[in-house]
Amino acid sequence: MHKSERLFQLVNYLRSRRLAVSADTLAQAFNVSIRTIYRDIQDLQSSGVSVVGEPGVGFMLSNAELPPLMFTLPELQTLLLGSKMVSQWTDPLFCEHAASALRKIEAVIPAPMKQALDDFPIMVARFGFDEQSQASIQVVRQAIELKQRVLLRYCDAKNESSQREIEPLGMVFWGGKWTLVAFCCLRNDYREFRIDRMQHAQLLQQAFVTTSTKSMNHYVELVRARYRDECQN
Repeated sequence: MHKSERLFQLVNYLRSRRLAVSADTLAQAFNVSIRTIYRDIQDLQSSGVSVVGEPGVGFMLSNAELPPLMFTLPELQTLLLGSKMVSQWTDPLFCEHAASALRKIEAVIPAPMKQALDDFPIMVARFGFDEQSQASIQVVRQAIELKQRVLLRYCDAKNESSQREIEPLGMVFWGGKWTLVAFCCLRNDYREFRIDRMQHAQLLQQAFVTTSTKSMNHYVELVRARYRDECQN
C-alpha cells in the first residue's frame, strides 16, 4: 500500500474507533512495522490531523467532529479549482492558506487521486490583477475582519483622485473584478469602490461598529429592493 493511501486509511481506521488504538494493533492492521506507524502518526499530526497519543495506551482522533476525508475525484477537482482561483484573485495570505489546505489534502489522498489532480487541465489566469490590487485587498479584508476604518486614496471612472475615510463592510467578486462595499464617512452613506482603482489603502486604528442600518446585509437588502422596484416599474 502506498504511503498516502495508508495515511488516508489510517485516519479512517482511527475515526471508526471510540477508544485509543495501540501502535502494535495499528501495525498489524496495516501490515507494517511499529516504527512506520509512529512515522505515519507524526506525518498526520504535521498535516493538521488531530491525532493524540499516550505512551502505553495508543492513538485516537482528538476531535470527534473531524469531517470525513473521503472526497470523490470531482469534489477534489472542485476544491483544486477553487484553490487556484483564490491563489490568483486574492491576497498573498489567502494564497498561503489555500496552498496549505491543499497540502494537507494531498498528504492523505490515495496516489491515483493525487496523480489525477496533478493532471487537472483547467487553469486560472491572473490577467489584470496586479501587486497593488493584491496589497489593497489584503488591507481592506483585514479591516473588514477587525472592523477598523481605512484611509483610501481612490481614482474613479472619470480618472479623478480623492481621499476619504471609509468603513469596509464586505467585498463582491464579479469575475475578474472585486468591489468593496463600504460606508463612506465623507458622504455618510454606502459607496462601492473597485479594488483595481485603489491607489493606496491604509488601515487606521479607529474602530467602527455595524448596525441594522449599516452592514453588508443591509446594503444587500437595499440593492435588492432597488432592483425589485425597477423591475416593477
